[in-house]
Amino acid sequence: MTQTAEYEINCLFDAPREQVWAAWTEPERFARWFGPRMLSTPVGRITLDTRPGGVWRATLVGEEGFEATLDGTYREVTEPERLVFTTGDPDNPGDGPASVVTIDFTEVDGKTGMRFHQYGVNTDSAHAEQAKAGWIEFFDRLAEHLA
Repeated sequence: MTQTAEYEINCLFDAPREQVWAAWTEPERFARWFGPRMLSTPVGRITLDTRPGGVWRATLVGEEGFEATLDGTYREVTEPERLVFTTGDPDNPGDGPASVVTIDFTEVDGKTGMRFHQYGVNTDSAHAEQAKAGWIEFFDRLAEHLA
């Protein structure tokens, strides 16, 4: 039986929408915030082919040779308003977790509202809560990068 879970995170960044968009779509900026604080995401290990059907990939690197690669495919790219991408392959997930992420960026008095929604396949509620906590840490780092 396939388990599904979903959640939403809303943030307000003290930066123009174009800067928040760039932080999601330019490898040099993405590398500065993507991942937990204890890991780095080297710019040379990031691919952001931001077009429908394009691939995104980021390898997180830690101590003692630890590496974890996250990747997926962009489904919708509407600059600077919306990104929709997969993690894994939700259409053919096999046994692993996979999901669809939808991010909407809105202008709010010179700041940027970001609505992040993730719908997971082969994901139970405990895994979804861990993923949500991880993204919240990423977004704290994004806010610091944008400051």
